[in-house]
Formats: sequence, structure tokens, C-alpha cells
Amino acid sequence: MLTAEERQIYRRHLQLPEIGEAGQEKLKSARVLVVGAGGLGCPILQYLAAAGVGTLGIVDADTVDRSNLQRQILYGPADLGQPKAEAAARAVKRINPLVHTEVHSCRARLGNVRELVSKYDVVVDGSDNFPTRYLLNDACVSLGRPLVSGAIYKFEGQVSVFNYQNGPTYRCLFPQPPSAQEAPNCDATGVLGVLPGLVGTAQATETLKVILGLGEVLSGRLWLFDALTFQTRTLKFARRPEQAAIHLDTADTRDYADLCGAGVRSISAAELQQQLESGQPPFLLDVREPHEFAAGHLPGATSLPLSSLEKGVATLPKQHPVVVYCRSGRRSQQAVERLQTEFGFGNLLNLSGGILAWEESEEAVVKS
Repeated sequence: MLTAEERQIYRRHLQLPEIGEAGQEKLKSARVLVVGAGGLGCPILQYLAAAGVGTLGIVDADTVDRSNLQRQILYGPADLGQPKAEAAARAVKRINPLVHTEVHSCRARLGNVRELVSKYDVVVDGSDNFPTRYLLNDACVSLGRPLVSGAIYKFEGQVSVFNYQNGPTYRCLFPQPPSAQEAPNCDATGVLGVLPGLVGTAQATETLKVILGLGEVLSGRLWLFDALTFQTRTLKFARRPEQAAIHLDTADTRDYADLCGAGVRSISAAELQQQLESGQPPFLLDVREPHEFAAGHLPGATSLPLSSLEKGVATLPKQHPVVVYCRSGRRSQQAVERLQTEFGFGNLLNLSGGILAWEESEEAVVKS
């Protein structure tokens, strides 16, 4: 039963015969897991909260930094340095105090994804990397949950719903993960600030349709959007039984390799500063793209982009400590994992937080 307050808040929903009080009660009792509280996750959470989805689980291990504010509309300057999942939960409460939030300040990984997904009715993927997309797909197949998926790149976005009522899965559309060279990387290339809002809102729409059993869900269809032309296309794709049968227990775990972080040692910006001042500085390896390196890099660093890593492997020392860094620490972790597993390096450290953490550390020193 809806309370008098709920009837007032959701009056516009109640006026729609397709939703009404019964539909709003479905939303109230629904449990939705949103993975990623970044560019896509912010509008997803905003609109699901406003719509009255009863419980929202929020998964994100990152903290809010200045570069997020251009597109992650739940956050402001006061949230800088705060865990995103917690800041997003506070924003949800401001939007709709009636919504219950469950904060998971972690990354979705092979070791925790089954437990995370099992607690919710629908999973919404607002992540920004392929290992997480495959992991969530396989978990949803294992546990019989629909997956509302979205992705963005520069000026383009896409949305689809996978594993819905025995429909196609993510692997039916994309059977194999792309290589590191092929995978688009918004962290390196940028994204139009409003694009995540458009795509995330579409994901929120599909989530509400799934919960309500309303309209024609984007199952077996991929919606494509181009912000520069404002053209949209919808591509149809079929269920592929062999791919649809893949789940957590049968998948090749190398598809999630970047989430494992096995054997990746890290170093903080403060620790690196100490080493650089010690008289025995490590070899610094910058795996960002050339234009990023040209815009600014750590003193004495060598540029070797992740996209062409194997071309410069022979130039890297194997006996001297090597600190690998990128903008935020994600690409450098991938680089360390590849260098360790494919080329046998054992002397690598990943700079936690990347050059952003380094710059913040330098600012803190100046202020003190």
C-alpha cells in the first residue's frame, strides 16, 4: 500500500493508467543494483530514485575528483575526495528520502559479484570497462537477472537490455572482449559532458520498463545514438545459444583479468616522492597516449602508450624498479598486469591514483 505522502509524490505516475498504484507499488518493492556511480550511474540513480524505486544498491570504488564534475551531475566541489558510492547515496537521499540505499564501496570482482547480484532484481551497468561488462553479464546469466547495459565514447552512446525473459545476453552481441589496443578508453580520449546524461537516462527508462513490464524492452535490440548528428539507430541481434549459455562457472576468467589485480603492487604518490628524492629514483613509465604525455608528465618519465606496449618492452629494465603510471591508475594497472603475465616482469609498481594523485599530493605540499 502506498502512503498518502507517496501518492502525492508519485501523482504523475498514478495518473498514467499503464502504471497506476499497482505499478508504483512494483517500483517501491523493486531492488536495483547500479554498478558505477560515474557519468552513466549519476543520471541512472537520479531518475530511479525520483521514480520511487524502493532500494538502490550502489557499487563504486572510486572517489570524486575535479574531472568528474563536468558530467557526473550528482556531485559538487564539496564532494571532492569523497567515496563516490557514499556521495551518490547522499544525493539520492536529497532527491527522494523514501528510497533506501545500500552502499558498496568496492569494485565488482569475480570474488564478490555473485553475492552482489543475488541481492537485487535488476542490474544496471554504468561501468566504463569491458571486464566489468562481461563479469556482470555472466553473473546475471548465472543468477537469472536482467542486465540494463549502456556505454559511451566521445560523442556516441548505446543501450541494450540483456538476459531479459530468456533473451540474448551481452555475449550474444559481443562474444569476445576486445584487445587492449582495440578497446575505447574515455579516460584517455574524453567524452562530451551531456552524453552520459542522455544515455544514462535511457538506461533508467529501460530499467523502469523492466520492473513494470511496460512497453517494448530493448531486448535483442541495440540503441545507438550520435550526439553530433542527433541521429539514432536500432540494430537487432539474436540469441546465440552457445554464447547465452556462458556463465560465471563456465566463462574464461581471463575475460575479467583486469579486475583481478593479482600480483599488482602499488605505490602512493607520497612514497614515489620519497623515492625520487632518495638519490636512487625508479624508472618512470608513462602509459598514457602521446598527446597526454606532451601536455605534462613526471620528470624523467619515458612514454610508452598502453595501446602499443609490446613495441617498447625491450627498452624497459627488468632489474631496476619501474613505476608505471597513467591518468588515474587504471591503464597503468592493465599495463603492469600485461607486462607481468606476458613478458615476465617482476619489478613493477603501479602509481595509485595516477598523475591525478601526484598533482594533488604536490598541491598539498605547496599549501602546507
